[in-house]
Amino acid sequence: MDAEATIDAVRDQTETERDRLGSDKVLIAATDATLETEAVLTAAATRESGLADILSRWAAETDSNAATQFEGAAEAAAERANRIDVDAGNPDGFIDHLETVSGTAQRVGAGLIAAPLVADRFYLQVVSFFINEADEGRADTFREIRREASALDHGETALKHLSESDRETAAAAATEAIDAAYDDYAKTLEAMGLDPKPVC
Repeated sequence: MDAEATIDAVRDQTETERDRLGSDKVLIAATDATLETEAVLTAAATRESGLADILSRWAAETDSNAATQFEGAAEAAAERANRIDVDAGNPDGFIDHLETVSGTAQRVGAGLIAAPLVADRFYLQVVSFFINEADEGRADTFREIRREASALDHGETALKHLSESDRETAAAAATEAIDAAYDDYAKTLEAMGLDPKPVC
């Protein structure tokens, strides 16, 4: 698989989980059912700050072409956190999972492929929240943040520098990270007495 096919394989493998992570329940889980502006902003800032810290550390620990991509993605996440401009809260299950990932290929998959795919679904609901709040300024801001956070450029570039077997490793790590994000989301909702699966 080349880089693009690797990303497509992750998308195919995680379609159900990502669909559910893009449901209107994702902010209930992320804010502990506190659907207010400050709580939503804190959830977003927490994700970006946590991602920036982890990717920056990975860049320093990596002696390969991937270091440049980790650093670029870290700087972008830090800039988004600054734009959100609220204090971060406690890391969520996805960020906690990233803390456990080791190995360059695994980190490329989890941090540069899974993280943007998860961010795309999360920010879909953040935009919707601010539209419903009639806050067009913040809705526009988060449309832009969603576009940036879901970009896979760093991941695709990093994958191109990996061998085919390492790309397969990266794909497996990306799938595992998305599964971890979904498991955290599902357990959080279930603890609230809510069903994470869509009601048909």
